[in-house]
Amino acid sequence: MKSLNEIRQQLSTGAFEFSRHAFKRAIERDISDAEIRQAGAQARIIEDYPDDKYAASSLLLGFTVSGRPIHIQVSHLDPGLVKIITLYEPDPAEWYDYARRR
Repeated sequence: MKSLNEIRQQLSTGAFEFSRHAFKRAIERDISDAEIRQAGAQARIIEDYPDDKYAASSLLLGFTVSGRPIHIQVSHLDPGLVKIITLYEPDPAEWYDYARRR
């Protein structure tokens, strides 16, 4: 499994790829590559999914420079590249401090 520092480094430098689902969601939710890099640079892991469907993954929380919270779920399958499974702006009605489920 990748370390948080590796994930942050890969997200902040743009060393990531989207799943088909994540690409569609980024467009629908108006989340830019720049926002992913910003949020990813200081993201923290809020949930781990070691038994996820295809490979172990983690849910990250990061904030853009404008303060927009973004959840980014990443796969740990490829050591050289972060694969983004999905991403979204968390709903405050479903999350405490965007990090703990209500």
